[in-house]
Amino acid sequence: MVLSVENLACARGGLPVLADVSFALDAGEVLLLRGPNGSGKTTLLRTLAGLQPPLAGQVRAAPDAIAYGAHSDGLKATLSVAENLEFWAAIYGTRGIDAACAAFNLVELRDRPAQNLSAGQKRRLGLARLLVTGRAIWALDEPTVSLDTASVALFARAVQSHTADGGAAIIATHIDLGFKARELDLTGFRASARHAFDEAFG
Repeated sequence: MVLSVENLACARGGLPVLADVSFALDAGEVLLLRGPNGSGKTTLLRTLAGLQPPLAGQVRAAPDAIAYGAHSDGLKATLSVAENLEFWAAIYGTRGIDAACAAFNLVELRDRPAQNLSAGQKRRLGLARLLVTGRAIWALDEPTVSLDTASVALFARAVQSHTADGGAAIIATHIDLGFKARELDLTGFRASARHAFDEAFG
């Protein structure tokens, strides 16, 4: 087990959104978060990644185990594709960007400034950063936005390769990624009036 979530409660903007969320994620496993917009998928991922504190419950994972991928690609516009990846590799203390470039079809774009990439190319570069983090768990929020069908397939292969190597992923998405994965529908975990949490004292 690489991630354990027990009775987790999360808030957005000071208001309880999710309550009593429990699940476990094993090495080699992908968990897809389902639910309509506003159901708490982003809030849950941000809480798992440690970007906001939970209101209640526990998240257990190894230190620095989770790499979070948000809606923003987080690119430095004036740096090239290669320079962006090298920057993030240095941040995470890893080396080598060739595999990341190859996995997301960026080899021919290595020297192009990020500001000159199309929306889909920027998204592929943002996702390629996952491969240089060295982290076991990928927590991803709608990672296929701006991707065409071929690029979605590249992403799916990257996830499958990651899990085949013992990694794991938890992904909020509305689309079919083309491989078998466990699903968790957050609709059943909506916080109700009976959950009288006070975020300031969570």
